[in-house]
Amino acid sequence: MHAQEILIDGFGRVREEVHATVGGLAPDVLNTGPGPGANSIAWLVWHLTRVQDDHVADAFGLDQVWLTQGWEKNFGLALPSHDTGYGHGPAQVEKVRVGSADLLTGYYDAVHEQTLQALGGLAAEDLERVVDERWDPPVTLGVRLVSVLSDDLQHIGQAAYVKGLAGRPAT
Repeated sequence: MHAQEILIDGFGRVREEVHATVGGLAPDVLNTGPGPGANSIAWLVWHLTRVQDDHVADAFGLDQVWLTQGWEKNFGLALPSHDTGYGHGPAQVEKVRVGSADLLTGYYDAVHEQTLQALGGLAAEDLERVVDERWDPPVTLGVRLVSVLSDDLQHIGQAAYVKGLAGRPAT
């Protein structure tokens, strides 16, 4: 198995987990965190999708689907257009509210499709290309893609945990 295939498989697993976690959930479950100031399922899935959209687009010289395919307008959030959720506090987390699971999965699917298209033309030597010189050592495409996968998997795991908490009876 080549690196390209591993990355495609990894992002495919994120997509599967996004659908498994949010599919069929009511807006009140999606928009409620496990406690005051805590991240909701909606925020976690929106954030992981925004980060993937932002980082993959930047690494491959593409436009973000958030901006070009109307997702920013579809969500209608009271946040800056390039906001990815990085560094959000409770007040900003509360601004990320959705009316349906389909909005979250639709946006993730659009980002996933662009990710697959970008990865489709990937050669092994491309992974060594530096995509961010602000770090020491500079970040290569391979490191950036693994970082995005790691972030996505952590956040979808958190969202699944919050979903589990929502289904527990009160004690």
